[in-house]
Amino acid sequence: MRANNRSAYELRPIAFVPDYVRNVPGSVLCEQGNTRVVATATVEDRTPFFLRKSGQGWVTAEYAMLPGSSGNQRILRERGKINNRSGEIQRFIARALRTVLNLKEIGERTITLDADVIQADGSTRCASLNAGFLALILSLKYLVYEQMIADFPGFQFIAAVSIGVRDKEILVDLDYEEDSRIDNDINIVSNADGSLIEVQSFCEGSPLSPDLFQKALALGVEKNLEIVTMQKKVLESAGIPF
Repeated sequence: MRANNRSAYELRPIAFVPDYVRNVPGSVLCEQGNTRVVATATVEDRTPFFLRKSGQGWVTAEYAMLPGSSGNQRILRERGKINNRSGEIQRFIARALRTVLNLKEIGERTITLDADVIQADGSTRCASLNAGFLALILSLKYLVYEQMIADFPGFQFIAAVSIGVRDKEILVDLDYEEDSRIDNDINIVSNADGSLIEVQSFCEGSPLSPDLFQKALALGVEKNLEIVTMQKKVLESAGIPF
């Protein structure tokens, strides 16, 4: 039995708190087990150089862990140059979020999602993406309200979950203790149709068989649909059409 009597295929308790930061277009606090992430969305009336005069917007992301987020050992703030792990995670978040909507519908603007981990207990990249998705959609409501765009853009729901394999047993939504001794670590991003957006699979111990990988993949998609259901409730309460 896992911590808090969780079954192997059970997500940790997840809660999303919208508008957690009041002075940005979109923000969400994600509580996933003992992991806490604050995601904020800010909007700028500019785009990267390669998109200028294209009529298309852009979505990007930054990810960081606060100095006291991981326990007794203080994490140094990233000044000037981000570390490799943070860089990889923020690209993971940004790639997925750019699939959410047609970027031409937001005009030549950049929406930046900042994911700040305030307490880390595993699955921080997935929690960051799940919160980042909601913050992104809430920022679209701001664009409509401020008459920066005429209509609410169409969008697709996406979610992410971590899957681990230890001694050929599949575990869903890893906490830090589980993640530190896993054989295989898999991050799965999928949409509300069950289609895959990104899959990351890392071997930390014994190799993973194709059959077990397929089982883990199907389970990840199933669990992402559970998270999407939670996201829909948040957006419904915010009066956002979907």
